[in-house]
Amino acid sequence: MRDLILKLEKERSLSKAEWMRLIGERTPESSAFLLERAQAVRHAFYGRSIYIRGLIEFTNHCKNDCYYCGIRCSNRSLSRYRMTEAEILSCCQNGYELGFRTFVLQGGEDNWFTQERMTALIAKIRHAFPDCAITLSVGEREREEYQAYFDAGADRFLLRHETAEEAHYRQLHPKGMELQHRKECLWHLKEIGYQTGSGIMVGTPGQKTEHLAEDMLFLQELRPQMVGIGPFLPHKDTPFSGAQAGSLELTLYLLGLVRLLLPTALIPATTALSTLHPEGRRRGILAGANVLMPNLSPVENRKNYSLYDNKRCMDSEAAEGLFLLKEEMKEIGYEIVMDRGDAIAEGKAERYESE
Repeated sequence: MRDLILKLEKERSLSKAEWMRLIGERTPESSAFLLERAQAVRHAFYGRSIYIRGLIEFTNHCKNDCYYCGIRCSNRSLSRYRMTEAEILSCCQNGYELGFRTFVLQGGEDNWFTQERMTALIAKIRHAFPDCAITLSVGEREREEYQAYFDAGADRFLLRHETAEEAHYRQLHPKGMELQHRKECLWHLKEIGYQTGSGIMVGTPGQKTEHLAEDMLFLQELRPQMVGIGPFLPHKDTPFSGAQAGSLELTLYLLGLVRLLLPTALIPATTALSTLHPEGRRRGILAGANVLMPNLSPVENRKNYSLYDNKRCMDSEAAEGLFLLKEEMKEIGYEIVMDRGDAIAEGKAERYESE
């Protein structure tokens, strides 16, 4: 196993059989060695800097009915909201004054936010905050719409593929949603020039080692600049309400694998991790993550953006708890950096590989 981990670190590519072995036959010893190597690689490229992004959950309306998601369209018990343009800009202003230089606009696939409304919103944020990065996480769109958002000033786009295996995708999504279209969206985003993010949920119902191997092969092919790896957490108003949550240990292990596969990637320690375990965020950073996403959304909206039950959205998960977050990172030897985090020093790659 150590040899496979070192091969991944050196070659950044494995076969499906190797991925399956690395995931399915892991031991406490191999896990410890993997996370040791992941930290070394993360430090080689990023030192001990942690980048922060201000998360704005601007709509919890969604046309999709994904079986795992609390904001699915058939959830009638959820209080729905849409933030106005003025409210979104106010969140950005608040974040800017706190030092944030990246804003993440995240929402369900809400058809009220048409291409025209979204491009106007993006253009206003770009004009008001020209030195900030704008990240979108609004799901599947057609290529022309992605292009329009990019032309209006969006820099980055997050679209987790969730699972790269067709049969497993069908277990998680209703008819009308297609894995192939989701993958095409990711390729379009890369072609347009976005810093593109993908990723998976760990421990979704029906997930097998083979599915995770397929996920790693897809990430290996796509080579996204950002990767979100978080545990599946059930929501009471979904078909998976009684399902078991994903494993913290496996989630951290996959974080480490992604760090070796994509050493320059921006990888968040997700809110789901800290919801799953009190030490989840810290352990995510120690497994190779280098991004945190405090919540800038209005307090009254946060509980209603309920992708899963018991979501953490206050204290150090919130933008107003930035001091607590800085102190928490300092305790484990890391420092929050208040900039866009664009500068992935590629010159370090050549030096690292020669060491």
